[in-house]
Amino acid sequence: MNRERLLETLWKIEVKNKTAVELYQEISAACMNEILSEKQKIPARRAYYFSVEYLMGRMFFNNLLALGILDEAREIFARKGFDLNTFEDVEDAALGNGGLGRLAACYLDSAANEGYPLYGFGIRYKYGLFRQKFIHGEQVEEADDWLRTWGDPWSVRRENEKIEVGFSDMVVTAVPYDMPIYGNSVNILRLFQAEGSPEAEKISEYLYPADDTEDGKLLRIRQEYFFSAAAVGQLVRKYVKNNGKNFGHFPDFHVFQLNDTHAVFAVAEFLRLLTKEYHLTLPRAVEIAKKTFNYTNHTILPEALECWDVTLVEKILPEIAHILTRLHIFAKREWRTCGYQKEEIAEMSIVCGGKFSMANVAVYISGHVNGVAKIHTKILKERLFAAAYRHAPEKFLNVTNGVTQRRWLLLCNEELARFYDRNLGHGWRENFPMIEKIDCDDPEILEAFAKIKETKKRQLASYIEKREGVKLLENAIYIAQVKRLHEYKRQLMTALAILRIYFDLKAGRLPDFTPTVFIFGAKAAGSYKRAKEIILFLNKIAELIASDGEVNGKLQVVFVQNYDVSYAEKIVAGSDVSLQVSTAGFEASGTGNMKLMLSGAVTVGTMDGANIEIVEAAGRENNYIFGATVEEIGELCGIYDPVSFATRNPRIKEVTDTLTDGTFEDADGKLKDLAASLFEETYNRADHYYVLYDLLPLVDALLKVNGEYQNRVLFTRKQLKNATHSAFFSSDRAIKTYAEKIWGI
Repeated sequence: MNRERLLETLWKIEVKNKTAVELYQEISAACMNEILSEKQKIPARRAYYFSVEYLMGRMFFNNLLALGILDEAREIFARKGFDLNTFEDVEDAALGNGGLGRLAACYLDSAANEGYPLYGFGIRYKYGLFRQKFIHGEQVEEADDWLRTWGDPWSVRRENEKIEVGFSDMVVTAVPYDMPIYGNSVNILRLFQAEGSPEAEKISEYLYPADDTEDGKLLRIRQEYFFSAAAVGQLVRKYVKNNGKNFGHFPDFHVFQLNDTHAVFAVAEFLRLLTKEYHLTLPRAVEIAKKTFNYTNHTILPEALECWDVTLVEKILPEIAHILTRLHIFAKREWRTCGYQKEEIAEMSIVCGGKFSMANVAVYISGHVNGVAKIHTKILKERLFAAAYRHAPEKFLNVTNGVTQRRWLLLCNEELARFYDRNLGHGWRENFPMIEKIDCDDPEILEAFAKIKETKKRQLASYIEKREGVKLLENAIYIAQVKRLHEYKRQLMTALAILRIYFDLKAGRLPDFTPTVFIFGAKAAGSYKRAKEIILFLNKIAELIASDGEVNGKLQVVFVQNYDVSYAEKIVAGSDVSLQVSTAGFEASGTGNMKLMLSGAVTVGTMDGANIEIVEAAGRENNYIFGATVEEIGELCGIYDPVSFATRNPRIKEVTDTLTDGTFEDADGKLKDLAASLFEETYNRADHYYVLYDLLPLVDALLKVNGEYQNRVLFTRKQLKNATHSAFFSSDRAIKTYAEKIWGI
């Protein structure tokens, strides 16, 4: 990349009489021209990342940072009288739901930075997840037309590379849009847009359409097959064009990574193409597939381990249903030959109870299966895929997740980056583990870090006031729980803990309480009724506290609207405390915990997911661990009775009673439904996620934080210890592990 030429181009851009949108397009186009003009040697063997979502966030500042011109560009346009921060209003490309999609984005960033040839495939949704707003405390979803105002100058439509994807009732044109990912190499994220009839175009219209109806399920199947088939079809046909039909060498050039079960139709399409169009036998096609595919599991939740009704797949993809059925028979025959027990074969079967198990397809065909944190991988081996692990332990490994420090430190916390520059020189930017050399006991270092944290808190408070119209308490602890809204993540438990603290403040039992602000950010899936009820409950608690003059100077709850990557950049940099309170054994890893750690937030969390490794890295004494462990949860299963547990403990009963006793207006029974989830068997057993069991330990942990925060030197040291021990959680480390241990690139 010719940096001087690009800066010269930016100097030539006229500002006068141009709108912000016009300038955004023109500056972006100049950068894209420079990126696309870069000549590079393309390695023969490449890795391909298949993911149904990519939560890229705003590309403008990230790309200018990657190009090494962000500061210069700001100065150039400041001299012209234009503030580049105007582009803070650019819509996020919210083509993902949460950690899964953001992880994919971080991995693409790290692969480019480290020079690994990793190319992404996904869907170019017309609308992002949804825009969220609250009306009377309830979530309302609005279509997120992310292209409406600012367009998409960072992608290039490849009309000449479109491909047709066939269903039994229609043929859909998949048109690729290529987004360059810039670093020490220039990789590509290719997103397919569905075109053709109005029905065809629905396939790439919305991310995660509701699947509580048959039509919704069919649309999900169409989406997953659409992008998988388009990607596999292009790669196979390109291979044949360049190398002929000897597929024995296909794995020498290609390695495919399935990012959870959404992309597993790629396996079926690969086998279909090789057997039907190129006339390989199924055993030979399976042999090649086993050398090509790998699978990352991100969850043990049954609803996320996709199982599609055989009849639904047969309805729109009869050839795919046929190939999966053949694979099921072939695999069972193989397992019997290898001496598997009948129970093991049943556990691993591709067809189970009239459904295709996409996770079992992935585990059977993949050369490597990885979990995303040590404890998660242990659960995969011992519980979820125990039979497969017993017979092929060599294919299972762990790759703990990571996040890119370029976006989550260099971009969103420039003050901390400059702090490292002053104390370490610039070498840490390329050798991130150097940050561990910071002396966390040096008083001057601690004072400088404390000032940075206060600066980021002021910036966050200003941003929230601008966006939400809410002024945060001054001189307060900022505690953040920002993530997807799901029952296992236990935002409901945090809500009840806040009520417990509220009642204790009212009763005068917390005389030395440091003012505290709880900041929530989350979207609940449109059809996830209970998650939306938890949002309502938290907003009602926020209103109750805000209207109470006795406590509203000490306690505050803010649920920000339309939480996205750009909002996250502000919150992770400005928070003191990271809440990671999932039920032990349910959070595969988490990445929000890592982002917050990068800027020095201490973790209040359970021994779950990557929390365990965060504590190992930064020290348990520098974090606040509470709650039942995986083993303790296992012992409770079948004997835990939340009704008697709450009845025996009035401190719990007082807060759960607020769901039903009229403390909050509940004309339509939404809060009563939350109470039912805790005390009655609904679609899960009562208190399935042990909210009440861990509630008071969470309160104790929060109060311990509150007390220790008053010793600012002690608390600042804990924060700095977390920040300076966060290098392991860089996605650069994770992507190197994939490249060396799985992909061989």
